[in-house]
Amino acid sequence: MQIKKYLAATLKEASQQMKKELGENAIVLSTRIVDDDPRFGGKRIFELTAGVEDNYDVVTSELNKKQNPENKKNFTDELKTLNEKVFNTPKKPEKPAVVGKNIRIVPDHLKINSAKEFEIELKEIADTLIQREVNRRIVDSIITQLKKYSEFVQSSNLDSYVISTISSMIPTSNFEIQKRQKTKTIVMAGPTGVGKTTCIAKLAVISKILHNLNIGLISLDTYRLGAIDQLKIFSDISNIDLRVAYDAAEIPAYLNEYRKKDIVFIDTAGRSQNNKELLLDTRQFINTIKPDEVYLVLSTTSTTKNMLDVAEKFKILNYNGIVFTKLDEAVSFGNIINLTTQIGTPIKYLTNGQVIPDDIIAADPEFIANMIYTGKITK
Repeated sequence: MQIKKYLAATLKEASQQMKKELGENAIVLSTRIVDDDPRFGGKRIFELTAGVEDNYDVVTSELNKKQNPENKKNFTDELKTLNEKVFNTPKKPEKPAVVGKNIRIVPDHLKINSAKEFEIELKEIADTLIQREVNRRIVDSIITQLKKYSEFVQSSNLDSYVISTISSMIPTSNFEIQKRQKTKTIVMAGPTGVGKTTCIAKLAVISKILHNLNIGLISLDTYRLGAIDQLKIFSDISNIDLRVAYDAAEIPAYLNEYRKKDIVFIDTAGRSQNNKELLLDTRQFINTIKPDEVYLVLSTTSTTKNMLDVAEKFKILNYNGIVFTKLDEAVSFGNIINLTTQIGTPIKYLTNGQVIPDDIIAADPEFIANMIYTGKITK
C-alpha cells in the first residue's frame, strides 16, 4: 500500500487532493489539525494521511512492488501501532499480592511499620481520591477494602492495591467488531456537544481499516448546523456510505439498503436531558430502528451531578453502554467511577482528542482506575 500525507486549508480540499492523486480507492488512515504552519502563513490547516491498496490496479501493483517496498512496511507498522492503541490496553500497574487463593504473606520487615503509619497512608490515599473528585461514599468503601489487606500490604505496593480496588468497581465490556450473519446496528445518543459524531467516525474507520468490515452510516442529526456536512465530508474521504433520515419513516428503507453491511452506526441529534419531548422523539427513532446496542455518550468535562441527571433522564432510550469523551479536556476523572458505580452500565470506549481514528481507547478497568487515581492519561 502507498501512504501519503496531504495538507490543505480544509479537510475537503485535502480529500480532493487525495482522490486526484490516489484515486477513488484511497482510504483515510488519520486526520489531524496542524496549528501555525509556516507554509500556510501560520494559519491552522488540516493534515490527512491516506493510503491506497497496491492491488487496486495491476499496473500500480507492479510499480509499487518495485518502487515502494518501504511504504508497505510503514503501512503495516502504522496499522499495528493503531491496533495496539485501540484494542490492547495500556501497561497495567503491578497487581496486589492477594490474588484469589494465592495469598503471599508480606514478611514483617517489609510491612508498613505500624498501625498508625498505615492509617496515615490511608488518609493520604483518601485525600488524593477526594482531590480527584471521587465521591466520599466511594472513597470510604475503597479505604474499608484496603484495611482488609493490612496483613499483606507494604508501602511499595500500596498504590497497586488502591488501583486494583478501584478497578474492581468499574464495569466495562468489549465493543465487538466482527463479521456476523446479520447486520449489527449501533446508536449513539447523548447531550449536545459531547462528541457523538466524532466518536462514530473513529469507530467507523477502525471497523473498516483494521477489520475490513463493510460499514454504513445513518444520521438523524438534522438539527445541529454543520452536523450533516461534517459526516458527509467524512463519508466522502473514507468511502463509507451515508444516509440522512429526516423522519422516522425513512429509516426502514435505509436499513434495508444496508442489509448486507456488517455494522451500521447511527448518529442521533444531541438532546437536553430536560427536554422530555425531544427525548421521546429520539426514542421513537430508536424504536423504529430496533438497534442491537445504544451507547450513551458523556463528556468527562461534566460534573458528577450533571452526568447522573443525564444518565437518569436518558434511560428512556434503554442504552446499554457508555462512551466517555474529552478526557484530554478534563481536569479529573472521579466522575467516571461516581457515575458507573451508581448506574452499573458498562463503559465501552473512551476518547481523548479529535484525531480520527487515533484518539480512542478501549475501556479497561485497570487503565481507568489508574487514570482516576493519578489524574493522568497514561498512553
